[in-house]
Amino acid sequence: MLTPSEFFTQNIGNEMTTSPSPLFNWLKPVILLVEKGKLILKYTIRNEMTNPMGILHGGMTAAIIDDAIGATLFGYDEPCYYVTVNLAIDYFASAKEGDLIIAETTMIKKGNQIANVQCEVWNEGRTRIIARGYSNLLRTEKRK
Repeated sequence: MLTPSEFFTQNIGNEMTTSPSPLFNWLKPVILLVEKGKLILKYTIRNEMTNPMGILHGGMTAAIIDDAIGATLFGYDEPCYYVTVNLAIDYFASAKEGDLIIAETTMIKKGNQIANVQCEVWNEGRTRIIARGYSNLLRTEKRK
């Protein structure tokens, strides 16, 4: 059986539809890079991800950031899950249906119980930052 980091690495370049996370599968990211403490994902903005103005919904941006941050912890192959304690997001620019966006996570600090992870969301060419978020996550006793 593959470890979570092996699973992600094996799927580099593929649209994810077989993750244990239903939300991750629904978002359909393409994995671009997997490293311990770092994950780069590409998303296509679909109509159902937009608000009435036709741009990426802020809640959807938050879901992308939260899910990418959580997936970053899978790179450590720990036996237990983590849960989000807080999520802070700054929104800078919009994206519209059909746009490709990049989410890049960075582990800021990982302790025995708490991890702090940042995620930046960019347009595909990385010329415009769409949002930046960070989260603290708490290690649970629930085993994978």
